[in-house]
Amino acid sequence: MNLGLKDKTAIVTGGSKGIGKAIAIAFAKEGTNVVICGRGEGALRETAAEIEKLGGNVLAVQADLTKQSDVEHLVSSAIDRFKSIDILVNNAGIASGFDDFETLDIEAWQHIFDVNVFGTVRVTKAVIPFMKKTGYGRIINISSESGLQPDSFMPHYNASKAAIINFSKSLSKAYAAQGILVNTVSPAFIMTPMLENLLKDNAKQLNITYEEATQQFLKENRPHVEVKRPGTVDEAASAVVYLASEQASFINGVNLRVDGGSVASI
Repeated sequence: MNLGLKDKTAIVTGGSKGIGKAIAIAFAKEGTNVVICGRGEGALRETAAEIEKLGGNVLAVQADLTKQSDVEHLVSSAIDRFKSIDILVNNAGIASGFDDFETLDIEAWQHIFDVNVFGTVRVTKAVIPFMKKTGYGRIINISSESGLQPDSFMPHYNASKAAIINFSKSLSKAYAAQGILVNTVSPAFIMTPMLENLLKDNAKQLNITYEEATQQFLKENRPHVEVKRPGTVDEAASAVVYLASEQASFINGVNLRVDGGSVASI
């Protein structure tokens, strides 16, 4: 199937690790020019090298999306190199362990919103004018099942991911007539470095093994994952690439759940 992505240009934030890395590689395999950003220079270099080995065109930009100057540098670098921005995947995000409400201070709330929500807003705001000029754009924002079905822990993370879903729906209404489609992908229990670290933290707090922490988390917090396994980063990436493709040209404002059935609502 021709997805119509060859020679288009995609920015993938948080594109050096986990789901973001898988998304960047999946786009490269479709012949898409890929711009990846992240805070760690080493991981960026490694991912860029992998994409180049596949024959892909890639630009790696070190950027902290809490800084407006870094966002502007990211976007201007993409334009300078590839002359257009057709696709934006707002994937960059953080979590901070299995914190409960009373242990979280306001600074923790502010930080997670600055990265997960305002980082998405900053990059989107910088990219939209270029998409409006061409009358074409695909924006895919990465949320989480936690934005729909929150746990009792990490309320700041859950709220930030709910904000992403709402933000995406609002933009989908505002820009569809100008050729810009906006959708959300909400993964659940995908085995990423972030999830791995969360499970390690939980194992340490409960004084159990990593394997026990994984099974306990699945049993207690993801009982509706009917496939009874973690998802892979490639499974999440496939959903993103599809939404960016010409095959999804009549899909706008959806929240596509890649969750193994974890979210219980219809």
